[in-house]
Amino acid sequence: MNTARGTEWALAEEVPVALVFNGISHAVMMASPSDLQDFALGFALSEGLLQTASQLYGVDVEVLAQGIEVRLEVAAQAEQHLKERRRSMAGRTGCGLCGADSLGQVRLPLPQAPAVTLDTQALFKAHGMLRSLQPEKQRTGATHAAAWASLDGDILLVREDVGRHNALDKLIGAMVKTSTDPTQGFVCITSRASFEMVQKTIQAGAGVLTAVSAPTALAVDIAQDHNLLLTGLVRDGSYIAYSQAHRINTSQPLEALHGH
Repeated sequence: MNTARGTEWALAEEVPVALVFNGISHAVMMASPSDLQDFALGFALSEGLLQTASQLYGVDVEVLAQGIEVRLEVAAQAEQHLKERRRSMAGRTGCGLCGADSLGQVRLPLPQAPAVTLDTQALFKAHGMLRSLQPEKQRTGATHAAAWASLDGDILLVREDVGRHNALDKLIGAMVKTSTDPTQGFVCITSRASFEMVQKTIQAGAGVLTAVSAPTALAVDIAQDHNLLLTGLVRDGSYIAYSQAHRINTSQPLEALHGH
């Protein structure tokens, strides 16, 4: 086997992370071992396991020989809901549904997304900034990122993970912890927009999801049904609007857009 000499390659960490609610193990996900408190809160909210962040009383992270346990102390009402909706989910890097035990758990009951409008100048500015705000991607080449941008296109929060769903959950948890208003900005992701990414964005109360890659047909259907502005293939000064295209302001001249 040929090996490169003189170059030290950094590898992304990927570890089993068990989410344990009031002593009950609910899910085991393969994830990057960073921002795990954000991950736990974001996952619980985006999956509908908690109705509000106030139902989470505390989070403890313990590193074990075989992985990491994230222990959440939740309100009794949330625990009862968890028991009714419990599933054993062995999540892989690219999969957020492995182990769902019924088809009824695939599509969550969702609210209507707020009718946030987006300027194309802000869209391109945010995605341009995001490339330089991914230290793990630059170090390893193996992680996804999810970011929150202001309506002016400034990136305010970024979270990274080997799994695209995990990165978005970490971002949602960080948004809640920082009291970010989900109607005053938009979500940027460095992956394709799967239906689950769309669901998580809507569940978080955001009105816009923008992706570097294309969405799936089911993702577009859910976005249209729930008022989410969804854009994909955002790169090199171009994009495609798949849902709610009328909420994109394209009044800026292309020369100005390319300058960002």
